[in-house]
Amino acid sequence: MDRRAFLAAAAFAGCSLPQPRPDHDGVPDYLAGQRPDFATDPHGAGMAWFRSVGLGLHLDYGVHTQLGRGPAAQFEDRIPPADYAKLKRGFDASGFDAPAIADLAQEAGFRYLGLTVRQPDGFCLFRTTATDFNALEVTGRDLLAELGEACRHRSLGLFVSFSYAADWRHPYFYPAESSQTEWRGARPAYDSQPPEYRFARDEDFQLYVRDVHHQIQEIAYRYRPLAGIRLEPDAGYHARPDLFPVGQAYALIREASPGTLIAFGAGANGEEDFSALSHLRPEPPPTPLAASVWERNRDKPREVAVRLNGGERMADGPAQDPTAPVPKKLLLVAGLQADGSLAPDDQRGIAEFAAHPEAA
Repeated sequence: MDRRAFLAAAAFAGCSLPQPRPDHDGVPDYLAGQRPDFATDPHGAGMAWFRSVGLGLHLDYGVHTQLGRGPAAQFEDRIPPADYAKLKRGFDASGFDAPAIADLAQEAGFRYLGLTVRQPDGFCLFRTTATDFNALEVTGRDLLAELGEACRHRSLGLFVSFSYAADWRHPYFYPAESSQTEWRGARPAYDSQPPEYRFARDEDFQLYVRDVHHQIQEIAYRYRPLAGIRLEPDAGYHARPDLFPVGQAYALIREASPGTLIAFGAGANGEEDFSALSHLRPEPPPTPLAASVWERNRDKPREVAVRLNGGERMADGPAQDPTAPVPKKLLLVAGLQADGSLAPDDQRGIAEFAAHPEAA
């Protein structure tokens, strides 16, 4: 074992892990159509289901909503970590109604529903022992558990998005100046380094790996059945691929929940199950590694995100090539309001999107 692998294993060994839930009796309801195959090949059953579905709905939420801004508010406004942390005190999810949102998704014809459970700002919407910067500490509510329960009762697949390769809060995430590409999203461009940041050498990053892999296991064990997990952003990985044991992260997920599908943007190492794209036509891969991974994932399903703003669909690029052979699905991303509710205009927009997805 080389020194880097030894440090990763040593750091991770001290983590206490959540106890897995008892195995479910039978097949998850969202996989009822793959019942004959699930017992012997849960991953294959999940892939068959995912290839057959077209529309998904995703919810974007966190402490940033108090600023009336998107999840990049801390980065764009260069808000110091200590000041940004104060937003936790005012976090109010009183309007978050998972059953109502799931009903809306089901009635509109969406087949899966998801939530960004950790943004690059580090705020978490699930139960975690790795940080107190989470919704449960303030509200006493596990928002991911509530959404998962609503999905189970409505035969919807549950997906989560998780910022794995960008963290503006963790003291040992790598600094932007160490990036090997033009990506500078690792940290906001502060005039001077905040005292919270303590990364001094590459070996320090293993302390981040310890914590983030612990959180991945918390999610994979606690929130079954979990249809899929999207790690983000792939640009953060390709800026320092030498630091991320991404294969280990995938192994942790698949050991805990074999039926869970994995994406990491357009791809990190080619072992992903599908591509999660933020543009209808992705930009050229930034590195030879990224180009190689794109080729390995070329024939896998592609999920393309379309953001809903104020009830209006906003496509991020030109239309897809309809002759392309790979299965495609559209993911509608809706931002929740500061109290966790869907704006009335967005509720109407979701219904309209499902009725006319080709307009995206």
